Amino acid sequence: MPIKTIQSTNYRWVVCAMLCVATMINYMDRQVLSLTWKDFIAPQFAWDDADYGEITAIFSITYAVCMLVAGKFVDWIGVKSGYTWAIAIWSFGALMHAFCGIATCGMLTGEWLVSFDGARETLHDTAMTMLPITTLSVYLFMGCRLVLALGQAGNFPAAIKATVDYFPKKDRGFATAIFNNGASAGALFAPLTIPTLASHFGWEMAFIVVGSLGYIWMIVWLLMYKKPQLNRRVNQTEFAYIYQDEEEMLTSQRKVDEGPKMSILKCLTYRQTWAFIFGKFMTDGVWWFFLFWTPAYLSDRYGYSSDSNMGMALIFVLYLITMLSIAGGYMPTYFVERLGHQPYNARMKAMFQFACIQLIGFMAQPLGDMSPWLLVFVIGVLGASHQSWSANIFSMVGDLFPRSAVATVTGIGGCAGGIGSYLILMGSGVLLSYAEDMGDMFTFMSYSGKQAAYMIIFSICSVAYLVGWIVMKLLIPKELKVKV
Repeated sequence: MPIKTIQSTNYRWVVCAMLCVATMINYMDRQVLSLTWKDFIAPQFAWDDADYGEITAIFSITYAVCMLVAGKFVDWIGVKSGYTWAIAIWSFGALMHAFCGIATCGMLTGEWLVSFDGARETLHDTAMTMLPITTLSVYLFMGCRLVLALGQAGNFPAAIKATVDYFPKKDRGFATAIFNNGASAGALFAPLTIPTLASHFGWEMAFIVVGSLGYIWMIVWLLMYKKPQLNRRVNQTEFAYIYQDEEEMLTSQRKVDEGPKMSILKCLTYRQTWAFIFGKFMTDGVWWFFLFWTPAYLSDRYGYSSDSNMGMALIFVLYLITMLSIAGGYMPTYFVERLGHQPYNARMKAMFQFACIQLIGFMAQPLGDMSPWLLVFVIGVLGASHQSWSANIFSMVGDLFPRSAVATVTGIGGCAGGIGSYLILMGSGVLLSYAEDMGDMFTFMSYSGKQAAYMIIFSICSVAYLVGWIVMKLLIPKELKVKV
């Protein structure tokens, strides 16, 4: 009598969808400032590019430092509780931004019981110079970004650890690409909603509406997430599929040995950690530059404000293109199933192709001379390539480290990526302000003024991935699983 095969449940994809939504909210919370500062916030507080550069740089360096401990925190407290704490904190930080105008008004004039419009009118009518208003508002926004960064540092360590819990090695890159596309989805919806909210209801309401989404997700997460061995929605067939890799310590009682806990210092003794560190350090800042500076770039170069129809259309198309990264996430799965590659070798082969694609960044400015749509197309392709790279470099941690250390190592690499992002964001703000002051006297590759500064930044971003890949390949020429 033939043995009846029990059809597998697919709850792992429900988990992947929840991670995607959380990542989308994560990036929308980051995007609110980049889509409102130039046209709505800067006129109220007299900010310039350097002020905005400092605020974004402080976010990135705080994010970096917090990532170092967030990963260890998630490994210690677990995915469910760790993610809950993370989104609760960053949503609170997002909401705090809305009250910076009232706080500036209260601290400078003593008038605290005012509406958002009342704070704007009071600051506009006051006889004091703009310098204290600018300085104080910058510090207040920095404080909000600190809280935002503290919470958001937990997103990727928790998401990667959940992916390792619910997917076998060959599928992790694809699953990571799907949830990581939440970043592109957030960036896609943001220009369609945030400028409209800011234009009709004030920039403060944009922070409040988007910041509130995190608390809705948190309730769903608490109700629906459990580890697969404890989840009744995961049947034995799906459980066996999830833990199909030979090296997994799996018993018929659905008990999984995650391996011994590893300290941050212990993780730093492995070359695998340093490969991940360098790959993140070299490339994370590229995505953050596109995320934080593209709206300002379109405004500077073409005069399209973030709430104009053309400005919203350009940003929407840009991030629509970046969602092609799902194909990049699937590429290692194809190499494993169709070509028989080992997971690590398949991942590195795919990442080399993404690194080569980044070289077209040298053409962004020249093509932008012809049409803003060509510029957006190039940046969109660069963004898709980055997200494909990101999905696979994150998945590499699960390939090489025991489950007990996945979030810790992810946090260490995220810290390095945050430091790299700080350098790019801070440097971009300083360079752009300097180039604007110098005008035509500042030149680079046939460009002058701020356009020359942008060309320098695009050039640095274009070569960063190949440099990162070469160093990673030298450190780990073949798959070397960490043995503890």
